[in-house]
Amino acid sequence: MPQAVTATVAEHIRDGSDGPGSAQAPGSDFAPLLKAVRGQGLLERRTGWYAAGIAVNLVALGAVITGMFLLGDTWWNLLLALPLALLWTRTAFYGHDAGHAQITAGRKAGRVVGLVHANLLLGMNEAWWNDKHVRHHANPNHVDKDPDVGVGALVWTQKQAAQREGFARWLTRNQARLFFPMLLLEGIALKIYGFQFLRRQPARERALSGLLLTGHLALYAALLLTVMSPGKALVFALVHHALFGLHLGMAFAPNHKGMEMPDPDGDRWGHLQRQVLTSRNVRGAVLTDWLLGGLNYQIEHHLFPSMPRPHLRLAQPLVKAHCASIGMPYAETGIVESYRQALRHMHEVGEPLR
Repeated sequence: MPQAVTATVAEHIRDGSDGPGSAQAPGSDFAPLLKAVRGQGLLERRTGWYAAGIAVNLVALGAVITGMFLLGDTWWNLLLALPLALLWTRTAFYGHDAGHAQITAGRKAGRVVGLVHANLLLGMNEAWWNDKHVRHHANPNHVDKDPDVGVGALVWTQKQAAQREGFARWLTRNQARLFFPMLLLEGIALKIYGFQFLRRQPARERALSGLLLTGHLALYAALLLTVMSPGKALVFALVHHALFGLHLGMAFAPNHKGMEMPDPDGDRWGHLQRQVLTSRNVRGAVLTDWLLGGLNYQIEHHLFPSMPRPHLRLAQPLVKAHCASIGMPYAETGIVESYRQALRHMHEVGEPLR
């Protein structure tokens, strides 16, 4: 089960290893950092913090839906697509944290949180997300092992670009300028990927996931068609999903694109090197933390995936100091610069095709 795999990986990281089959020695570069982080209690869960945040998010979602009913069958309802998209992204962040076993100690309780937030509230299959995301965390930016840098609508190496033909070749030539417009389709794509993944799930999980995904679609359609005419409902759904996909994509885009990509034929990196050199942090304060859901502390999150979100900011000084002490680069930049670096990488990948 993807949820069990996620919890297992998280447990290995808490124990200071790289995961199943790790040969990392107790005296590795990561061990002193793990000891310091654990000593300050930063790996302890913050269930109360999450419970309060989830409650606030649900109340806010209810308020937006109430506003939709109050406005009724009018184009003014389109204005509420933006706050609804923002709150859906918060919902996705809680589903992400549940998948990393950050919220609850029990796997079953964590999966319930994930199923409610992903499958029911968003129509996004948490099993698909966890399966993909666990593989990403194990080998970030590894072209043979990280699904996030595999060949898809976009490509991430010039070797991948050289194999493109037809429309895909044109897309790669222009992928940097098309990146943000393509994110407008991500909200719908996530639903499609989730339904496609059902075929790979065991029968019992498939039935539960499929029921929740179908329930989401039915409730979402019922909401819009109860409030608005079919035409307005369709436009609202398209605008809402476009904004949701854009916001969610913008939260994940700065994290790894344009960072180091391990050589598949080179030396095997240890946990610290593999996670720090492939990740980029985004500077900011409370607003940045809220907008990016703590993913702006990508280095800390990758080093300690089970660390509760509010502890990532507290762990950052420890991680930065440790990296400085061993001479390891620690990438941190502003949010605009992070997008510039990611887009520059995509542009350079497509350069040979232009």
